[in-house]
Amino acid sequence: MSINYGRFPIAMVRGEGATLWDAEGKAYIDLFAGFGGPLLGHCHPELVDAVTEQARKLWFVGNLLHTEPQTRLAERIASTGFDGRSFFCHAGADANEAAIKLARLHGRARPGEKGPRYKVISTLRSFHGRTFGAMAATGQERVWQGFEPTLPGFVHVPYGDVDAVAAAIDDETAAVLAEPIQGESGVIVPPDDYWPGLRALCDRHELLLIADEVWTGCGRTGRWFGHQHWNIEPDILTLAKGVGGGLAVGVMCARPAVAELFDYRKHGAVAHATTLGGNAIAMAAAARLFEVIERDRLVDRAAALGAKVMQRLRGFAASHPAVREVRGKGLFIGIELDLAAVGGGFENGRQIVERCLDRGVVINAAGTDVLRLAPPLVIDEAELDRGLEVVESVIAGA
Repeated sequence: MSINYGRFPIAMVRGEGATLWDAEGKAYIDLFAGFGGPLLGHCHPELVDAVTEQARKLWFVGNLLHTEPQTRLAERIASTGFDGRSFFCHAGADANEAAIKLARLHGRARPGEKGPRYKVISTLRSFHGRTFGAMAATGQERVWQGFEPTLPGFVHVPYGDVDAVAAAIDDETAAVLAEPIQGESGVIVPPDDYWPGLRALCDRHELLLIADEVWTGCGRTGRWFGHQHWNIEPDILTLAKGVGGGLAVGVMCARPAVAELFDYRKHGAVAHATTLGGNAIAMAAAARLFEVIERDRLVDRAAALGAKVMQRLRGFAASHPAVREVRGKGLFIGIELDLAAVGGGFENGRQIVERCLDRGVVINAAGTDVLRLAPPLVIDEAELDRGLEVVESVIAGA
């Protein structure tokens, strides 16, 4: 394989719930759930059943024909508080590309004085994917460095700053794109007036508001979708990671009036498509995932359990100067560290992650000084406590 990833020298061979086992038989408590993918944990029996049942019936027929699993998933998404129309693809970058293309169609349908609007305002330190449109939208130089020139039409402003967005709007602006909580930059929660302010700006200037919910969707933050914490509705939301329970699923969901811009009848041809997106197996798993989350009240569980975790970690921080801040919502938590005060002489977060792996706990580092926790929503509370004990002891230098 090409060496794209800085992999740790561990081969995982089995998973169940929030526990993983490597090829040597060592068990690990998973507090990161594969970048949020296995939202219901590893090999959840109902997802296994959904995939197995669907695999025996129908895998893929192409998107010129209807399938039941696609319809069930679209209905589930629409019933959770965002009544939109879904386009199914493979990943978060795919979903964001679809949203960006839809924004350009919106700008063409409602041109400015200079002609079609095409610019998208996104934020510094954001992450929206590694394809050319999503990469250009991403406000981190390290993501697009070496691939210049980037796609034109993207403006980056500080996250959480409504005034900065307002100042960046011009006659060519079509949309504003942001994460409800920034994930890759270290679980950054915006001020409470940020999302209402973005909604008001977009309404005033006839811009689309796009919420990148790749990290924050499907209950992780204690709401079905992260934007619901601020009682607003975007025009488009994008989903991936957890929505497939670990399978490759991306979703671009738009308000009906916006989704109509993709209607092939308006173009005389298909405007945007993907071949294997929406395959029946992945859709069956994702539809069942929504059923399980709703039935087992896992959104509420994420909110309650996350509040307990943050209370615990903030209590730990009060007596350990190595922790600068604990932040997040639900089971999406960042621990910002003062590395100089961390015991053990660690120079960066990756070394702390390695030490936790040695002790049988999987976490993640964002940048050099933030640890990220994103356990499965079904994690047993006692297992979670054991994992947190390890994390705390490593930070304390024990």
